[in-house]
Amino acid sequence: MLNSPRTVNDVMTHTAVAVGPEAPFKDIIALLDQWKVSALPVLEGEGRVIGLVSEADLLPKEEFRDSDPDRFTQMRRLTDLAKAGGLTAADVMTAPAVTVHPDATLAQAARIMAQRKVKRLPVVNAEGLLEGVVSRADLLKVFLRTADAIAEEVGQEVVTPLFPSPAETVRVEVSDGRVTLGGRVRDTSLVPVAARLARAVEGVVDVRWDPTDVKTSGEGDQALRSNA
Repeated sequence: MLNSPRTVNDVMTHTAVAVGPEAPFKDIIALLDQWKVSALPVLEGEGRVIGLVSEADLLPKEEFRDSDPDRFTQMRRLTDLAKAGGLTAADVMTAPAVTVHPDATLAQAARIMAQRKVKRLPVVNAEGLLEGVVSRADLLKVFLRTADAIAEEVGQEVVTPLFPSPAETVRVEVSDGRVTLGGRVRDTSLVPVAARLARAVEGVVDVRWDPTDVKTSGEGDQALRSNA
């Protein structure tokens, strides 16, 4: 197996800034600004994650600073109004925190972020202790892989198992994350399989099969283009 990012552990920030539940409101703001992050895990004891305090949790204090919300707003924004009066991390944090384990795949982490509408996830072990933080930017780092690295992995993980040489010759070309496969194959039913497997390689943006020199079995050339 090639050394490409596979799990959250491969891309996460292992040294994470965190606060305790009694951290003052202004100290939280200062840490967010100092470390240029949008959220901080809240820890208790030996490092167990009990919540997450984000910019969104802190904004109600400014939003309601000089306003007197009507009864409808009070009922609809009860949680935000409570946070507006918060003085510590425990007062304003979102709990329980949405977390992820270090062995989760990058796709799983991305789905959690999308479904829960969060930008950062504390990474915890089986005991709930903080091991790091993974952000949206961390997950996108896979698309910085070089063309050579992607081509090498597609060749070893996809082409070699499906199209053993010398009977079949399949070439791999990569440009801007776009993978083009082409060559002469005996079993064209493997073309969509190859495309699907290539699409699963980290850093791949798009996959297509160049049909210009594909040897078919009377079923016509097969071309497949799939957005990653």
